[in-house]
Amino acid sequence: MLDRAERRGKSHAMDGITLRDLEPGDAGWVAMRHGELYWRDEGYDIRFEALVLGILSDFVSNRKDGERAWIAVDDAGTRLGCVFATLPEPGDAKLRMFLVEPAARGTGLAQFLLDTLIAHARRLGAKRVVLWTHESHRAAGRLYARNGFHLLDETPVVAFGQPTLEQNWELPL
Repeated sequence: MLDRAERRGKSHAMDGITLRDLEPGDAGWVAMRHGELYWRDEGYDIRFEALVLGILSDFVSNRKDGERAWIAVDDAGTRLGCVFATLPEPGDAKLRMFLVEPAARGTGLAQFLLDTLIAHARRLGAKRVVLWTHESHRAAGRLYARNGFHLLDETPVVAFGQPTLEQNWELPL
């Protein structure tokens, strides 16, 4: 586990935005905003929010050394985005629950969150960063491709009430 100082440590992402670890209320916000935004933007049903809740529950209850959460907040404490790094297998860091609030999109926050996660994975000695997403998240796919991720595979599925393509991406480190 991270020591208290490292968990409380803050790093400035950009003017007026700070990245911090999970605090009380953040897990509920992460699940709620994933549920709301993916319903609005993708038509995903409540099962998507349930998936996020399960991932969060496991993360909070079983967090391993080196696993991290970054919550982006502005000077007023308003949450603007998040990304999580888990360690599912030796040598792998996995990007999870990446979200940027609509009002903060186009500001560079998504790139900063991704850069922060990749730098953390490198510090841990991970050999690659992996992630699972859906083809309908086109802006995220473009961000991953610009940053050297490679699309490993696509599988047609019906997920959360919508036809889509599941995608697995990898960034060799």
